[in-house]
Amino acid sequence: MKKPKDRKANQIWSYLVFFLVIAVIITVTIPIFAVVSQKSGDDKAMQAIVMLLVIIFLAGVGTVFDALRRKLMIEQPVEKILEATQKIASGDFSVKLTVDKPYHRQNQYDTIMENINIMTAELSRNEVLKNDFVSNVSHELKTPLTVIQNYCRLLKDENLDSETRQNYVDTIVQASRRLSSLVTNILKLNKLENQETKPEMESVKLNSFVEEILLQYVDLIDSKDIVLDVDLAEVTATTSTSCLEIVLANLLSNAIKFTPSGGKISVSLKNQNGRAVLSVADTGCGIDPETGKHIFDKFYQGDTSHAQEGNGLGLALVKKVIDLLGGEISVKSGLGKGSTFILTLSGDVNEN
Repeated sequence: MKKPKDRKANQIWSYLVFFLVIAVIITVTIPIFAVVSQKSGDDKAMQAIVMLLVIIFLAGVGTVFDALRRKLMIEQPVEKILEATQKIASGDFSVKLTVDKPYHRQNQYDTIMENINIMTAELSRNEVLKNDFVSNVSHELKTPLTVIQNYCRLLKDENLDSETRQNYVDTIVQASRRLSSLVTNILKLNKLENQETKPEMESVKLNSFVEEILLQYVDLIDSKDIVLDVDLAEVTATTSTSCLEIVLANLLSNAIKFTPSGGKISVSLKNQNGRAVLSVADTGCGIDPETGKHIFDKFYQGDTSHAQEGNGLGLALVKKVIDLLGGEISVKSGLGKGSTFILTLSGDVNEN
């Protein structure tokens, strides 16, 4: 984008050129008047008529010059901009305006056209994301709904034994929970992206808060015979407990889901240079480099077979929450080496 001082320099140059043209036109009249006076002698009427014609001619030259200047420098770029904005207003985001002037000669209209190109590129990207989002939502909604419909139909069979009937009911409950989780995550993401949700910040004893969240998952961890290693320093930070609960719930759920029986989950918390650093590590299947690039994208799932239950929104939600809190999140992983998610918070962090 052009800097303000560059635009001002171009404006000054444009004004200077226009001034020079007018000055030349006025200056030309002086020698013409001298010649006319010499040729006509004392005939003042002839001098007046000739000078009037000269003035009309030169005024015409100036008008033509100004018309060309306005056509090239104002009307043409304005017409391009109007045509582009009409296409954008109609939903065509493929618009791309050509700025064929060298950088040092670009004016404000050229800057506007460059900004329109940037805007349409962003709108086009958002349109693709929106279409992908709708497509993925439709797919993710359809899957559990199909399961619920099919098993409800099977339950109509009066000859089912009690064990089979219970298995069908459990499957329906599981599918409905998945559907509920998907809808909840979509609503949360929508609120965060539209900035409808603002975190209520408070002073939080992070070690105590993490312990409370971990207690909710102890039974599930024990049921998979997973070892839980906890190392929590006493750290206090100004943050939002409701937002952090979303983050921890997703990270712990993923760690438990992808860690095999007999594996290990490690949770640590420390104060590092005035910033709270929380990590959740597992000994699960790990993430390949390509998956790692997209792991925080909406609906992206490294397990394309969908063998593991999920809708690809959990980590996208985590990333939005962390951004809202002004923190950072990163992942260290490798196939067969497990994954470590590192969450960094700042803001009045101190040891208890």
